[in-house]
Amino acid sequence: MKSEKRQELATFAGGCFWCMVKPFDEMPGIKKVVSGYTGGSTENPTYEQVCSGLTGHTEAVQITFDPSIISYGELLEIYWMQIDPTDAGGQFYDRGDSYRPAIFYHNEEQRVLAEESKQKLDESKKFADTIAVSIEPAKPFYEAEEYHQQFYQKNPERYTAYQHGSGRASFIERHWGDQHGKK
Repeated sequence: MKSEKRQELATFAGGCFWCMVKPFDEMPGIKKVVSGYTGGSTENPTYEQVCSGLTGHTEAVQITFDPSIISYGELLEIYWMQIDPTDAGGQFYDRGDSYRPAIFYHNEEQRVLAEESKQKLDESKKFADTIAVSIEPAKPFYEAEEYHQQFYQKNPERYTAYQHGSGRASFIERHWGDQHGKK
């Protein structure tokens, strides 16, 4: 009997989507990671529209994964290590709602796991401030323009400069050391 491969979606916002692709893209069980926009009301928004702050959308990544290889819980662990979970107003030097951190759940199981992982991180006291990441039901996801897709591969020098210049790389190193993005 042929086994059927399952696929599920996970959607995370953590500031600039350029920096959110690579940590997931390199994990076993990840089928694809797409940069895009979600959470707002404008259909098929452009990057410029989202940056204007008038669409209600947030930059996010949508991950297609095989839960028999990598669990949603493992994806959540990777997610927390990519962001400043105490900053609801954006991430690093990217400010505003279009850069806010959020977990967009696709089913009740994901909602429960996200809430539990958020509570566990908060109770760990790893961060002095309260965990401020929003957990919301998934809304339509709109794929970003092609030049945003797999940015870290297409523009490695610019990606590295951005990750370091924004303060993200030093924040991650300071809080997670070499365990970030590792399963």
